[in-house]
Amino acid sequence: MATIFQGLRGGAAAALTNSIDSKKLLSRSTRRSLSERKVSFPVVRSDGSVNLNPGGSNARARRVDQLITNAVATKADSSAASSTSKPGHELLLFEALREGLEEEMDRDPHVCVMGEDVGHYGGSYKVTRGLAVKYGDLRVLDTPIAENSFTGMGIGAAMTGLRPIVEGMNMGFLLLAFNQISNNCGMLHYTSGGQFTIPVVIRGPGGVGRQLGAEHSQRLESYFQSIPGIQMVACSTPYNAKGLMKAAIRSENPVILFEHVLLYNLKERIPDEEYICNLEEAEMVRPGEHVTILTYSRMRYHVMQAAKTLVNKGYDPEVIDIRSLKPFDLHMIGNSVKKTHRVLIVEECMRTGGIGASLTAAITENFHDYLDAPIVCLSSQDVPTPYAGTLEEWTVVQPAQIVTAVEQLCQ
Repeated sequence: MATIFQGLRGGAAAALTNSIDSKKLLSRSTRRSLSERKVSFPVVRSDGSVNLNPGGSNARARRVDQLITNAVATKADSSAASSTSKPGHELLLFEALREGLEEEMDRDPHVCVMGEDVGHYGGSYKVTRGLAVKYGDLRVLDTPIAENSFTGMGIGAAMTGLRPIVEGMNMGFLLLAFNQISNNCGMLHYTSGGQFTIPVVIRGPGGVGRQLGAEHSQRLESYFQSIPGIQMVACSTPYNAKGLMKAAIRSENPVILFEHVLLYNLKERIPDEEYICNLEEAEMVRPGEHVTILTYSRMRYHVMQAAKTLVNKGYDPEVIDIRSLKPFDLHMIGNSVKKTHRVLIVEECMRTGGIGASLTAAITENFHDYLDAPIVCLSSQDVPTPYAGTLEEWTVVQPAQIVTAVEQLCQ
C-alpha cells in the first residue's frame, strides 16, 4: 500500500489503471450494504413537487407522500417556473456531491477516494458512481469492512501528500475509527510541530432516516465537535453540497462533511461555472426581524416549513443555516442576534452535549447583553432512535414545535 501512495504522490495518479482485484475487496463489504441498497427515496424538487418511485406499490407511494412533508419542506419563495428559468443545471444533492468530487479529481491528481463499496458499486448512495471506471482502482479504492484501518490509511496518505476522501458507508460506522480520527487526524499537525498537514475529508450519510434503526440513525456531530484540529460542516442543499465538498478537498485541515440520508434526492438548479463555499461561513436563508432561528442540515426544511405558518400568523423569523458546525460563524450569528434579540436553535442532534448546547454557550458568552429572552433550543430526544415510524417521528423536532416555540419566545 505504501508503494501505491508513493506512486500516486509522484504524479502518476492520472494514468493509473485497474490493477486491484476488486472482487475480493467487494465481497465482504457487499454483504453489509444489502440493507442500504434496498432503500429508495422520492425525488423532491426545489419547487416542492415529488417524483415517487414508479416501481413502488400504491400503498408505499401514499406512505412516502405522507412522510415527505416531515422530511423536506418546500422553500418559501420557490416555484417551478422560476426554477426552470434560472441559468445552470439541475442536480440531485448526491449528484452535486459527485460533480464536486469529480471536478476536484480532474483538477488535482492527488485527490483519491477510499471506503466500502465506493468503487465499482458507486457508493451506497451513488456519490462515487462511475468514478472507478474513469480514474481506476487506485484512486477510487474499495476497502474491506475495516473502518479503523482504512480511515487510518487515509490519514497516513494525507501525511504523504495525497488528498484522500474517506467515505463512511454510514456515519455511525465511523465510531469504529474514532481513535484514528481523534488521536491522529485531529492532532498530528500539532504534535508533529507542523511537519505534517492532514488534508483529509471524512464524509458520509447520517442523521435520522426512515426506519433505519438506532445504529443507522446516529448524529455524530456531538461526538466529533470536541476534537481539536478538526473542522465540521453540514450540507443541506445541492448548491452548498458541491461547494462545501470542493472547499473541504482543497483545505489543508481535516474536514468532516456531514450529509443527511433524507436529503440525497433533493433537487436544485446550480451554476454551470465553478464555485466553492466558505467552510467557516453560515448561510442567510431568510432575513427577518422578530427572532433568529439557527439550524442546519435536514432541520433547515422543517424550519422553513414552520416559517410559512409563522409568517401567516404575523411573525417575521430570520432563518440562518449555520452550515459550519465547527467553528461557528459568530459574525453572521452575532449580527442577527443584535437585530432580533431572540434566538431559537433547531437541531436533529441530541440535546445533551449537542451542537445546540455549544451554540447556546457561544451566544451567551459573546452576545448576552443583546438578548431580550432566554435562548431556546429544540433538539432530538436523548434516546436511541426507535425503528417504529411513529416513535421515530416523536424523537425528532417537528414544524409544529418550532411554531409553538417562536410564539412563546415573541410574547
